[in-house]
Order: sequence, then structure tokens, then C-alpha cells
Amino acid sequence: MKYFFIILFSILISHCCAQNKGLYNLWPDKVPGETSLKKEPVVDTTRKDGVLRYSEITNPAIEVWLTPTGKESNPAVVVCPGGAYSYIAYSKEGTEIAEWLNKCGINAFILQYRVPQKQNGALQDAQRALRVIRSKASEWKTDPDKVGIMGFSAGGSLSARISILHYKETYKPVDSKDSLSCRPDYTMLIYPAYLDQGENRTLTPELKINGNVPPVFIFQTSDDTYGNSALVMAGALRDAGFHSELHYLSEGGHGYGLRSGNVAAETWPLLAEKWLNKTIASLTKK
Repeated sequence: MKYFFIILFSILISHCCAQNKGLYNLWPDKVPGETSLKKEPVVDTTRKDGVLRYSEITNPAIEVWLTPTGKESNPAVVVCPGGAYSYIAYSKEGTEIAEWLNKCGINAFILQYRVPQKQNGALQDAQRALRVIRSKASEWKTDPDKVGIMGFSAGGSLSARISILHYKETYKPVDSKDSLSCRPDYTMLIYPAYLDQGENRTLTPELKINGNVPPVFIFQTSDDTYGNSALVMAGALRDAGFHSELHYLSEGGHGYGLRSGNVAAETWPLLAEKWLNKTIASLTKK
């Protein structure tokens, strides 16, 4: 019970610093490829580490966090929490990240993608989210030409997948929103997982790079169980002629989010914000 109130208090404080517009369900009718009925996700508030987990997601949605800059058009980032494609770490890699992005002057959209183990559905949800955000750019004070994506662990896998496979038609259009692009304008992969599932730990075969990949920021540590993912992805992007910025620290582990007391958690936000500002400025000049 104590941890529930800690989580609730942190969420309330975070919402005071942003214009939270609540949830927007991505699919108006049937969710493509989904056999389960739409329902509220299962929420676990009992963990001793205070991390709020969502599981059994069958009605994908985005939680809208608008930065209070006063501007009519702001850059945006879709946030993909991790959780091994089994659940999503909603507070540590979702709401806490949205709050940080808002402080950076960036709108945040936390993606509640399908789990557990619905990787194809998760990619559909990510594609749909990018299209929905661009369709509602005016309402959500978002620049449709500056919509990126970032992910943590399995969410990093999902972010890499849509960045490479944005051209792939994963579902039949359901409305006019699906005529819009689902290519992210920039991508951030924070301790990504599952990108080295090829033979001898090479690039995951699904991620064949043959399209227009956006600029990519990658952060990982050498003591991370999934640390090879960053190296493989950066190498593949380099070989294909696309831009990426890789930061690889000696220690930090995995799954640290923005939590203080971890050198990696305290380092990546500084580097990412600098990269974001530079990348968004370059898009403005085009």
C-alpha cells in the first residue's frame, strides 16, 4: 500500500508540470490481428521498487503529455517503455520519461502497446500511433514534421523496428489517418534489447535496412546483458550509410530509466537532450 501512494503522488506531481490530455485509443473498432476483447490493462502497483507495470494490453492507446511551452507547434516523441514484450514498465520508462521530455520542451506520447508477446501487434500499434499524432497535430500543438520515437529495452527494440520497417504495411487502413507517414523523424534507443538475434549475434534478420532510416541516438553499457544490441545496430546503420550516435559506458547495467544513483541513468539524459536539440534544429533548417 505504501508503494501505491508513492506512485500515485509522483504521478500527480508530474501531471502538474505538464498538460496531460489523458488517453487516446488508437483503434476505433477492432484491433487488427487481436483475438482478445478490448479491456483495461492489468496494473501492478505492488512492486517493492515502486515501478508501475501494465500487462495484458488489448486496447492499445497513447497517453498524451503536452509540454507547457505556450507554443502552438512543438516537437514530439513517442515513448515506448520496456518489459520484455511481456509487460510495460509504465512509470520508470513511461511517465517519468514523459515528464523529462516536457521539461525539454517536447510533447510526449506514451505508447501502451500490446503485450504479452505480441510483437507484430506492437509494431502495428507503433505505426498507428505515429499516424494518429500527425493527424491531430494542430489539436495537440505538435509539429507533424518533428515526431520522433524512443524506447527502453524491449521498447528500444520496437523503436528500432518501426524506424527501419516504417515502409512495411502491417495492417489494412482503417481510416484517413492511415494515409499519413509512420516514419519517425528521429529515434532514441536507450539500453535496447533483441537487436542481435541473427546468426552469431548479428543484426536481427527482421531488421534488414533497405529504407530511409531516421537519425538514431543509441545509449548502452558494456555490463548490460543486452549490450551487444547497441553495437550491432550502430554497425549496421554505419554500413548502410545512415547516421547514428552511439554512447557506450563501462557500467550501469540494464533497466535504470532516470533513477538517480546510477551513472548511466544520470548520463544518458544529458547526452540525449543535446542530441535532440541538434537533430530537431537540423530538421528546422530543411
